[in-house]
Amino acid sequence: MEQIINIHVEKLPEGVYLATSDDVPGLVAQGRTVTETMEIAGDVARKILEAQAERLKNPNLPFIGDSFDCALVVGA
Repeated sequence: MEQIINIHVEKLPEGVYLATSDDVPGLVAQGRTVTETMEIAGDVARKILEAQAERLKNPNLPFIGDSFDCALVVGA
């Protein structure tokens, strides 16, 4: 079952990227590239959501339907 999670990514002065999410409190991920950061954020989100499900605290995240909007990052 796939769910949509909004992620905020920012570039830090050190040159790395930091991802957080208001949808999944506690989600913090850092990587050298946006792609790496998003992959780590996905892993962290899955672990947090699995832990919440075990404690019967199901988040109210929307499920992915037949269509949805998504940002695509393309390097030049």
